[in-house]
Amino acid sequence: MKTALVLEGGAMRGMFTAGALDVWIDAHIRFDAIIGVSAGALFGINYPSGQRGRALRYNLKYVGDKRYMGLRSLLATGNIVNAEFAYYEVCKRLDVFDEAAFRRSGVDFYAVATELSSGGAEYIRITEPMRQMEVLRATAALPFVSRPVAIAGRLYLDGGVADSIPLGFAHSLGCDRLAAVLTRPADYRKAPPGGALRALTRLRYGKYPAFAESMERRWEMYNREAEEASRAEAGGGLFVLRPSAPLDVARFETDRAKLQAAYDEGARQGAAALPGLRKFLGE
Repeated sequence: MKTALVLEGGAMRGMFTAGALDVWIDAHIRFDAIIGVSAGALFGINYPSGQRGRALRYNLKYVGDKRYMGLRSLLATGNIVNAEFAYYEVCKRLDVFDEAAFRRSGVDFYAVATELSSGGAEYIRITEPMRQMEVLRATAALPFVSRPVAIAGRLYLDGGVADSIPLGFAHSLGCDRLAAVLTRPADYRKAPPGGALRALTRLRYGKYPAFAESMERRWEMYNREAEEASRAEAGGGLFVLRPSAPLDVARFETDRAKLQAAYDEGARQGAAALPGLRKFLGE
């Protein structure tokens, strides 16, 4: 039996995921593979390294720091999340990522990014997070408020544009026991984009028509994958942890109390789910 954990994105809604994962770190729940999308990858990478509390800690400490994210960074760098500070200085110096522990874990970790020319999802294995930091930037680089990230001569943005809940990729790895942490309630579905947003997408990404089409059709992809997840869960082939109600957290939330509350809710639900998860994984 080979197990995989799929982690949906959602920017600061990912604090819910971080809370659940910290509880599962304490409980020594192990997966053979982890596939993270956007914030799911950024916060989930602390799972193989065993760094309980790290995602919450650095976000609470720096979320109000102008060097971290916000309009100032967007105007100065083209990225609402400041790449040099948030990805490099934090990880290398201010709240050091334990790459040695990550390697020792033996977990196959993948980050999903959307390639602009094809508009399709790519699943990039992370073996050396510090050397591959641009991949982690790419998976979480939200359209309109991020510059495309160059990797090996190609450009990428947010993995959630092309594959928000990558259960199919997890199956392709030979994993037959899948768990997922989602950041939306079970009944959430995306609405089609309005005319203004479609026009803005075509204007901004006109050089990349396949990517623009993926953006415009993201709602269909997301809803299809959400339905597939619900069917798999009902059939016993997928273990899902998700918020029971919408999280009161904005995409670029700076209210520390709201971030803490989302984390605490994830931890609470993650703890409550432990018996079922252990049984599902055959522990």
